[in-house]
Amino acid sequence: MKLLIYIFIFISFNISYSQTNIISEEILLMNDSIKLPGTLSYNKDLKSQPLVIFIHGSGNVDRNGNQDGVNIKANYIKQLADSLNIRGIAFYRYDKRSASKENLKFMMDDLDFYCFVDDANLAVANFKNDNRFNSITLIGHSQGSLVAMLASQEDVDRYVSIAGVSDDMGNFIINSYKVYSEEMGNMAKEHITELKETGTIKTVNPALAHLFSKPNQPFFITWMAYNPSVEIKKLEIPVLIINGTKDLQVKVEEAEKLHEEKPNSELVIIENMNHVLKTIEKDEDNIKSYYSPDFPLSEELINSIDTFINK
Repeated sequence: MKLLIYIFIFISFNISYSQTNIISEEILLMNDSIKLPGTLSYNKDLKSQPLVIFIHGSGNVDRNGNQDGVNIKANYIKQLADSLNIRGIAFYRYDKRSASKENLKFMMDDLDFYCFVDDANLAVANFKNDNRFNSITLIGHSQGSLVAMLASQEDVDRYVSIAGVSDDMGNFIINSYKVYSEEMGNMAKEHITELKETGTIKTVNPALAHLFSKPNQPFFITWMAYNPSVEIKKLEIPVLIINGTKDLQVKVEEAEKLHEEKPNSELVIIENMNHVLKTIEKDEDNIKSYYSPDFPLSEELINSIDTFINK
């Protein structure tokens, strides 16, 4: 696959935090016809600093952690970037290929999970010889945990999983449904088994159409081909696994299982952190935090990543 990189850099000097001097560069990476606009932010006064590349979760997530269409405005990726910049850690974040309507016409012909890994590899390749940065850490969030895991097998110095699942996505979906309904769990199992065995689902139950519509089926086949518990064992770099106790989408048991498969990894379970990395004191605020940037990012998350990168 051809990887064409066109970089357009615009530097803004008008952003400062605390006593640091943070600047940002707008960078456009091209993966064939797919446009991946992103933002690099770093402390211009440091001659050398570690770099984080953030890999987003499922859906049409932009570089800030927001999603059009479903009105998610948590801004958690931008907040994490700002928080780590203050501590002397550079941060690169980019719009997921599915965040752009312009990319959709190209994506429909190639619905393959590994395309997200290609995008992450492209980002790593863009910075691996950049003398401003002394290391590269990939942080993968939710679906991005597996994406970053697969992209961390070369040219990456450290890997962080946040809210990553431990099983292949087919089994994860089945088990998630079974928590709420044995009937729905069995229905999902039938569909996933048929998809794995035949490459298609002949008749999709309307209750599961949001997952297993015909256009989605090829993507699920390629996604289910990877088991995080297997892939994490292949990493020969330092690994940090993080999950929050208020995460409604990925339970802490998933992080614990990944840690069991990679015993020399570090495991951090953060009290009261939810899926969008916010500190939640009241349960009724959990979902609210998806739709507002006003909830605070977990301070323990920031401290844990900072400590891990600077060891």
